[in-house]
Amino acid sequence: MTMMNTTIAQLRELKLAGFAQALEEQLGAAGSAALSFEERLALLVDREVHHRNDRRCAMLLKKARLKYAQACIEDLDTRAGRGIERSAIIGLALSRWVDQGLTISINGLTGTGKSWLACALAAYACRRAHSALYLRVPRLGEELRILHGNGGFARWLAALARTDVLVLDDWGLAALDAPTRADLLEVVDDRAGRRATIITSQLPIEHWHAWIGDATIADAMLDRLLANCHRIALKGDSLRPGAAKRAAAPKPP
Repeated sequence: MTMMNTTIAQLRELKLAGFAQALEEQLGAAGSAALSFEERLALLVDREVHHRNDRRCAMLLKKARLKYAQACIEDLDTRAGRGIERSAIIGLALSRWVDQGLTISINGLTGTGKSWLACALAAYACRRAHSALYLRVPRLGEELRILHGNGGFARWLAALARTDVLVLDDWGLAALDAPTRADLLEVVDDRAGRRATIITSQLPIEHWHAWIGDATIADAMLDRLLANCHRIALKGDSLRPGAAKRAAAPKPP
């Protein structure tokens, strides 16, 4: 076993951790002796491939900073009245929406699961080796002011342009000031037709133009966002804990 111990140590030095772990398991499994050399080698290589994919996925999910890091499309709540079907969402997730630079708009009242669904789609994209990033639009103005102040805006914008999936959460929730509006147009312009964007909003799409505030910028922004857009409308009551009880409580006079 000394030779094998040395081999396993060398595999770990070469950063072949999946291969090394699988080899240790084979050495401890009585049934492995019945396998041919080719079969054992194929199993070892397959374990290394899956190990690297799992590690890459974990890294992508960490960098995405999703609000709901554990959101998973397989856990989607499709109870009656929500206005969505599991097959449609799974079909979308399995499609080439990221490669096509699709915009996905998710609209609905507060608590209907817009942010969760956006995170689930972004997380699945990470599982397919795509990069993602989650941003809340109401906080964007302050973050952009800091980036402009420390000279990091150009670098941030370039990194964002390379990100495969951008989640813009709570679109239309707070008013845009002029600098944020202009910067947001730059973000959208860099992504149009090339990178995918997910937008969640309580505000119906027909009111987005007025919310943006500047007619010229609104025309340019919406032309890029809606030219290739898949729309999802969530319905029903709030899914948040205690929402039903609060809705049923008597209103104060």
